[in-house]
Amino acid sequence: MSIINNRSVYRTILIVSFILLNLLLLLGINKTLIFLNTGAERISMLHLEKETINTYLPKTIWETVTNVGRAMEANTLKEVEKDYLFSWVVKNKSFKDNTKEGIEDYYTQNTRANLYNTINYNKKNKITIESTTLEHHPTLEFYSADGQLVVFTDKNVVEFQKIYQQDKLITTVEDTATYKVMMLLEDGFWRVRHMQKMEKETLAADTIKSHPTYTIQGKNMLKDKVNYTIKGINYYPKNSAWDTFGPLFNIDTIAKDFDIIKKAKLNSIRIFIQYDDFGKADLKQEKLDKLKKILDLAESKNLAVIVTLFDFYSDYTLENWTLTHRHAEKIVSTFKNHKAILAWDLKNEPNLDFENRDKDNVLNWLNHMVAVIKKFDPNHLVTIGWSNAYEATHLANKVDFVSYHFYNAIEDFEKENTTLEKAVKKPVVIQEFGVPSYNGIWNLRGYSEADQAQYHKKMQALFKKNKLAFMSWTLYDFPQVPSQVAGKWPWQKIRQKKFGFLDSKGNKKPSFLYITY
Repeated sequence: MSIINNRSVYRTILIVSFILLNLLLLLGINKTLIFLNTGAERISMLHLEKETINTYLPKTIWETVTNVGRAMEANTLKEVEKDYLFSWVVKNKSFKDNTKEGIEDYYTQNTRANLYNTINYNKKNKITIESTTLEHHPTLEFYSADGQLVVFTDKNVVEFQKIYQQDKLITTVEDTATYKVMMLLEDGFWRVRHMQKMEKETLAADTIKSHPTYTIQGKNMLKDKVNYTIKGINYYPKNSAWDTFGPLFNIDTIAKDFDIIKKAKLNSIRIFIQYDDFGKADLKQEKLDKLKKILDLAESKNLAVIVTLFDFYSDYTLENWTLTHRHAEKIVSTFKNHKAILAWDLKNEPNLDFENRDKDNVLNWLNHMVAVIKKFDPNHLVTIGWSNAYEATHLANKVDFVSYHFYNAIEDFEKENTTLEKAVKKPVVIQEFGVPSYNGIWNLRGYSEADQAQYHKKMQALFKKNKLAFMSWTLYDFPQVPSQVAGKWPWQKIRQKKFGFLDSKGNKKPSFLYITY
């Protein structure tokens, strides 16, 4: 009986295995037929689908897609656009690495011969080119009746290049031009048959609309002809420092904090958006919803908001520029009409990245980002939060007002601020300042709570005397501070915990008397 049962089990296993084997064979044959009928999947071979999602999302707007003859199908247009943008990715990578990988997949024989010649020349002369395009504005010119050929003009292609020789930067080139492009359908994919650069066009940054007049501290600026002296504070909820929009987000808690701020006779706050936390280029709707709740609440409390973008971001390489552009575009275009926003602060202390990320890279990125913000939100001011007054002269001609942080001795303040104001000839905001109320074992020469109060009393006297705009750091002492903010050592973290006007239990410290003048 046991033997018969075993035979039945074996027979069942053999039958099931036979069926599964045949299913796998049929699936394999089907995949092979699809492959042969449509050609090799180029983007899988080169991992370019990941490349574009992670590093390349230029602004692409088809100005015209009508065609006299055959109508352009929506799906075909999508494929043309995808393969055309991939062709730029492949070319940029090839010129950066001086390799020919992928060119055959995205360019026809005649066109790739010219690219190969350029690569060979650059390789021989030890030249490398880092490049990205930021905007494309194609207009359909022709689509053949057989659906095998398409011609379009790509206007105002904004391209940024850094050219190196023997690993030394030779020049930086920003160009806006028009390209005449012909693409052929081969093996189920669109390849560039012809791409000719035409005449130069006006830089996109030069076409930004002018803004209405605005005054701040009595000086001409932008927006609504209002005289608004900033008396503000940097804000994080007490129990979610550097994580305002995280799992502990509670609008009722924030509302109570805003009441404290308002009753203290402050009129503005500064909040922070972390690039990764908000989803990079693919923004998370839940984060945008939380930001809207804060802005709506601030409006109801009559508090103006400076929103700092790109907090904890430090990758300024060209290949990632378009991702940051899409990130900024989504946020500022979503809230461009929100009445609570006073200004967009592009980046917190970007000069701290000068040494490790290359100063030119950082400044070039900031310069372009100013144009992106103003293009998609012409209604609000733009600034940059420099870590000190000496660095705040950078791009002063691009921003609407200059912001810097002051953590030096009080005796140096007036000289530093006056020197900056004379240099930039723009309104200036002291965007951060303060001292920690800690003089324990990890900082024996630090400040007591009484010392902290005297510091703020003196600073407020200077602000009142000189009619200066300020935003202090910060409302609360924090129970916890992330290691990425202050480092992992206790003498680093404990100082950062103690800058507040309220302690970690919400009690007023002596300095609260001098939160404003």
